[in-house]
Amino acid sequence: MKKEEQENNRREGLIVAHYGVAVDVLFTESNEKFMVRIKRNSGHVVGDRVVVEGEVLTRLERTSELSRMDARGGIHLVGANLDILGIVVSCEPLPPPGFIDRAIVAARASGVQPILVINKSDLACFEGYYAATRPAYEESTKIFTLSAETGEGLSALTDFFSEQHRGAFIGPTGVGKSSILNSLLPEINLQVGAISESKKRGRHTTTVSTLHSLSGGGELIDSPGFNDFGLIDVTAAELAAYFPGFEKAGEESCRFRDCKHQTEPGCRVTDLVDKKEIKEERYNTYLQILTEVEAMLIEPKYRERRHRRKKNG
Repeated sequence: MKKEEQENNRREGLIVAHYGVAVDVLFTESNEKFMVRIKRNSGHVVGDRVVVEGEVLTRLERTSELSRMDARGGIHLVGANLDILGIVVSCEPLPPPGFIDRAIVAARASGVQPILVINKSDLACFEGYYAATRPAYEESTKIFTLSAETGEGLSALTDFFSEQHRGAFIGPTGVGKSSILNSLLPEINLQVGAISESKKRGRHTTTVSTLHSLSGGGELIDSPGFNDFGLIDVTAAELAAYFPGFEKAGEESCRFRDCKHQTEPGCRVTDLVDKKEIKEERYNTYLQILTEVEAMLIEPKYRERRHRRKKNG
């Protein structure tokens, strides 16, 4: 093919749907969609900016990327080129312990703003769950309370995304991510699953990751739910800096710049724990996650991954 023909065949676009072995690319100039076959483990994700030349897909540089580790140690890319991570939870089913904290730390470490979306405000269990959850996160992130069922609180979320944000919703299965998207975007009609009464856990309904534009501005990615959010590519220092609830300690910094908030002298966080200005329960959650992070950092495969990312970055 001649060089001129190659240039004419070269088109830039955005991945708006991922089917495992194929993706939909929305071309920037023509606003047309085109399906391109890919390898199952290609590393492409919804939100990626790409160049398509024939059947060849080339990913452009990302502005941000967010990954998680599952319970088996597998690494999954949550999203790319995002500026918002919407962490969706509810009082039924309850999120696994530490889920919100790990997601907030991962978002902050990736340069993405986390927001907490508490769904199902119409349920009887909501008030108790909100009263217990709000104090832990109100100084760390924006909190949206809503009911996808009744529509209450949805306008605040719509107004927020109208500031031209691109975000992904994550959360345990059954918390209502697809229901929220159906309420914000009625035309997409995503499948909604029921809650298992025996285990109070949701069933997976979303199997394809897709990106949707909101009528008032902004974009949202819907992706399959998952119940584990292990930290990857996050150091102990980043955990210490980004753990939600430790913002108070920032007003008077610890004596040592690399303080991990354990037994170091002059630690502002442990001082606040002793004064009961940081709850011991929150501090214990931090210590548990710190143990996980430090154990992961000595694993050869994760050390090599971090080395490659640092070298490429």
